[in-house]
Amino acid sequence: LGTTREMWAPQIAAIAGRFRCLGYDTRGHGRSPVVSAGFGIADLADDLAALIEHTFGTVPVHVVGLSLGGMTGMALAIRRPDLVASLTPMATFCKTVSPSSWVERAATVRAGGVEAISDMIMSRWFTPGLSQSRPEVVAEARRMLLATPREGYAACCDAIRDLDLLADLAGVRAPTLVFSGADDPASPPALQDEIRAATVSYTHLAGDSQMTLP
Repeated sequence: LGTTREMWAPQIAAIAGRFRCLGYDTRGHGRSPVVSAGFGIADLADDLAALIEHTFGTVPVHVVGLSLGGMTGMALAIRRPDLVASLTPMATFCKTVSPSSWVERAATVRAGGVEAISDMIMSRWFTPGLSQSRPEVVAEARRMLLATPREGYAACCDAIRDLDLLADLAGVRAPTLVFSGADDPASPPALQDEIRAATVSYTHLAGDSQMTLP
């Protein structure tokens, strides 16, 4: 939320020799047009499904997403399991605990722009130690955040407000890896454990053998 596909440039550069890589901007971010409020995480997952099919056809892909991207990836794995070979949702959550906080954030951004929350966001994204040792990383993240249209950001806040994927994660069949930083205040490891617990209550069939995923 509040970033563009540019944030993935180092990772894509590292693996592009072994994988076909596709990064994209979600609605109202980067080069994607602003769409007014009224959509949910399911709609963002459908956007991604359409993009995957347009680019790769119906070949399953490895889906990696951070925060809002992780929510989108989980929803995709639920709605279109045929398109997901593996799933890596990072620093995210599957059910919004405090919808009112997202209502407040959306209202703040609509009134004052993303600038009104930029300091708060930077303090949640980066530890003080990293901010001091890698100021250029923080500066680039702030640049992306401040370039995000207020309605693009706020409309996605509205989508997160209504997020509830918890009950449906038991149907995810793709191998799934979840993680976050120990110092992450927004999506700490406890929330990743909630996702893990919800996605392992199934048996995966691999070839002629039956394998229960840990």
